[in-house]
Amino acid sequence: MVATGGPVATFSVWDYVVFAGTILGAAGIGLFQAIRSRKDTSSNEFLLGGRQMTAVPVAMSLTASFMSGITVIGTPAEAYRFGAAFWLFGFSYAIMSAITAEIFVPLFYRLGITSTYEYLEMRFSRPIRVIGTSMYIAQTVLYTGLVIYAPALALNQITGLDLWGVLVATGVVCIFYCTLGGLKAVIWTDVLQMVVMLAGFVAVIARGAILQGGLTKIWEDAREGGRLNAFDFDPDPLKRHTFWTIVIGGSIMWTSIYSINQSQVQRYISCKTLTHAKMSLYVNMVGLWVTVSLAVFSGLTMYSIYKYCDPLSNGDIATSDQLLPYLVMDILAAYPGIPGLFVAAAYSGTLSTVSSSINALTAVTMEDFILPVCKNLTEKQINWMNMGLSVFFGALCIGMAGVASVMGSVLQAALSVFGMISGPLLGLYLLGMFFRTSNSIGGLTGMIIGLILTLWVGIGGQIYPATAKKTNPLQVSTVGCNNTVGQNYTRLHWTSPGNVTVQPDGRPALADSWYSLSYLYFAVLGMLTTMVFGLLVSMITGGCKQEKLSSDLFVKKNDLICFSCCNKSKVSDIYEKTETDLPMGLDNSGYIDLEATTKAVTTKM
Repeated sequence: MVATGGPVATFSVWDYVVFAGTILGAAGIGLFQAIRSRKDTSSNEFLLGGRQMTAVPVAMSLTASFMSGITVIGTPAEAYRFGAAFWLFGFSYAIMSAITAEIFVPLFYRLGITSTYEYLEMRFSRPIRVIGTSMYIAQTVLYTGLVIYAPALALNQITGLDLWGVLVATGVVCIFYCTLGGLKAVIWTDVLQMVVMLAGFVAVIARGAILQGGLTKIWEDAREGGRLNAFDFDPDPLKRHTFWTIVIGGSIMWTSIYSINQSQVQRYISCKTLTHAKMSLYVNMVGLWVTVSLAVFSGLTMYSIYKYCDPLSNGDIATSDQLLPYLVMDILAAYPGIPGLFVAAAYSGTLSTVSSSINALTAVTMEDFILPVCKNLTEKQINWMNMGLSVFFGALCIGMAGVASVMGSVLQAALSVFGMISGPLLGLYLLGMFFRTSNSIGGLTGMIIGLILTLWVGIGGQIYPATAKKTNPLQVSTVGCNNTVGQNYTRLHWTSPGNVTVQPDGRPALADSWYSLSYLYFAVLGMLTTMVFGLLVSMITGGCKQEKLSSDLFVKKNDLICFSCCNKSKVSDIYEKTETDLPMGLDNSGYIDLEATTKAVTTKM
């Protein structure tokens, strides 16, 4: 196929039918779970699915939660413009899965927590828990706004779907099934949405292979276009994507997302056994590999089709985030319903992430802010508050979508948000889990310094984007276009904050050094700064020698044994917690259930 540019077809009736059917299917799952669980309306059931989930659906939910509409749209555009280096994130996913499954899962699981940030109170102090929860809420609301807005904008400009109509519809559907069905509805809806996302990628690749004469032709075009030169071993931390930035920086960034982010932790601690919880991370790793592979190959397929007529350079689209929607309407419009499937795939990713965020935000707000203050609430009152908070956070995320319009390229902007905030938080957790000498003063000081540095470099990088010398965009062509507008084209059409070339006039001295730091190193910077300054200040202020801390709060040798198949214990059989062992953070429902029903021995693990 020779692409020559120009307008593409719009949605047909069948496309609307397929799209609407997917949205209604998600809502139907939420309603089904609500009816199925109507006899158990406890907070534990609503927020953690009764802690009876199994590995495979939880794994698919973990994958869908952060393989969002941003991934569906942003990753293929990344591969089209910068090549297959994004495939190297497969190494990051493997490292992240091992660290999370073998270090964080056993710790959180045996503590029986509902909110991830309960650990911060158990280990440090109540103020640190409140600060950590507040940072998470701010990060999640901003990220979710980005997830809602960016795919909707790209699809609106290509398909003609009403922008704000779809935004509101997305929020309403998520609020509906999150409010009615709780975590079980979120997880099982994610399973459906994951299948739809993968089907959307397969449809693009299959049609592209038919048009181009096979997968081999696509691969050969990508090789000739320099898209397969993924292994860049340059150690320069200012280069956006190299082997080291992706494997080292990407591993730390994704660890900060999966190990301490409430949206993810809430899923694997809902598993009925520790083995299921660990297994969900490893199955999720395979799901991430499959998803990123299909997304990257979709980008290579797009390059093979548009190698002689780049739609962005030709003026057919306004931003790189519209590349894949443009391709879909270009090559699949002749098959009624298939473009609707792709749009459903993008919105399935959006729905999965938004619903996960709403459920997690509800959990941390209840566990970290409301229940510690209002200790006499009845189960019915707690249930109504859970549903009310789901509605509130759903509306807040829709409102935050407007902020996302100034964030640039969806993929890098989304990952940058996590690096800037989750990096310092990860450093705080590691400080508490591995170093007995660290105390509240040191932990808080280190986290604040780490947060200041990551926000400084991250916001500076948004204001003063790195030059093409550091981002390395690959060559595109318009020689085969019918309506080339190259005379008006500049590199400013590459709108990603890390990928534009701007004139040096007015750039500060830090713009080409500090502000050009790869966004993948934001989490590394925040983590290391928090740990180093946290340890130094802790030692200066006397450590925590006077405090009696339970050994359950630290990583144990037995935690590092992969797949402890001999341990079939449920969460309610692992540890008996007493007020002496855990002087703080005893207000969570998981602890109350444990205290009332278990008499296990603390030396069991």
